[in-house]
Amino acid sequence: FPHRSSTMKFTAAFCILATGASAFGLQTPAKAVARAAAKAPFMPSKQAKVPMVQPIDIDGSSLQASASAGSSGALKTRGGALGALKNVDIPLLLYFVFWYVGNYYYNITNKLALKAAGGSAGFPMTISSLQLAVGCVYALFLWVAPDARKAPSVTMDDIVKMLPVAFCFMGAHSASVFALSAGAVSFGQIVKSAEPAFAAVISQFLYGKKVSKAKWLCLPIVIGGVILASVKELDFAVSALISACIANLFAAFKGNENKKLMDTEGLKDRMGSVGNQFALTTILGTLMSIPLVLAKEGSRFPEFIELFKTNPIISANLLASGLWFYGYNELATMTLKKTGAVTQSVANTAKRVIVIVGVAIVLGESLDPIKLLGCAIGIGGVLLYSTIDTLIAKKE
Repeated sequence: FPHRSSTMKFTAAFCILATGASAFGLQTPAKAVARAAAKAPFMPSKQAKVPMVQPIDIDGSSLQASASAGSSGALKTRGGALGALKNVDIPLLLYFVFWYVGNYYYNITNKLALKAAGGSAGFPMTISSLQLAVGCVYALFLWVAPDARKAPSVTMDDIVKMLPVAFCFMGAHSASVFALSAGAVSFGQIVKSAEPAFAAVISQFLYGKKVSKAKWLCLPIVIGGVILASVKELDFAVSALISACIANLFAAFKGNENKKLMDTEGLKDRMGSVGNQFALTTILGTLMSIPLVLAKEGSRFPEFIELFKTNPIISANLLASGLWFYGYNELATMTLKKTGAVTQSVANTAKRVIVIVGVAIVLGESLDPIKLLGCAIGIGGVLLYSTIDTLIAKKE
């Protein structure tokens, strides 16, 4: 694969930057801005002497006063620009950039590894489990590295309560990987964008959380867009459609179970950070994926080992996709924690559009106009579903 070395270099750079962002934190350069403002030109000297003879304008007004007013205006303009720069949340912008880039490259490297290993008939469950294992190694490294991240101090009871979330996380990831191995990445992402429809049904009927009528009315738009995109999908596979729907189910359950988990008294303090929560979920999910791998592909594991050792496309992209997956998920968690509900909805919508179109172009997947129309309708419906309650509340 001609772009493998450049992809690996970019992966390494991403991991270094993501480690700095997630483990060590990013600081807004307020002091640097303050120093720049202090050195701004046109600052009048306190000890400046007023000349005995001052030039006057044609109407008798002092030119010195006009010059001072001009200098003051220039200073205000410069101070306003510096003030605006000071208010920009640079860490949040970087989180968005790394989140989008990580998700984009994860989908590419994941698909390349799956194709090289035989697609859906190859080793999708093994690859999905090993991707989680790569994230585990990264998480453990951050805990043992000096000044990186403090390890959580959770109890065994906390671990037991995390098991449902970890199981749903593992199920969603495994089903997603299988869906992407069976069909086009763009198609799998379009189906996965219908997750709010699954979340609405599960939240309403299984968890007793009421979903507004306005949101229910948005769901036909989402489902209609997915159906329209499926009609013109050249790489359509029933297994990809079913697997993506199963991934949506697991993701919907995970969201509800995670809300229940976070209500546990003192759990946030014992975990210490959002990064630790995702690390623990990944470790538990990896352990839970082992029985699935053994049941589905365990008898062929020696064959996979041989492929991994002899085919650099599989080994390089498997390791890269594992790092991308862990990195972008952790950064997404941090990004969404710092933003409001509407911003989250817009950000997720933009991310899906970038991934669907960008990956389809890179991997040479079909971009039929009807498919793109269905994609636009489906993702637009998701955005409307996510923001409709807020829009109605503002009008009221």
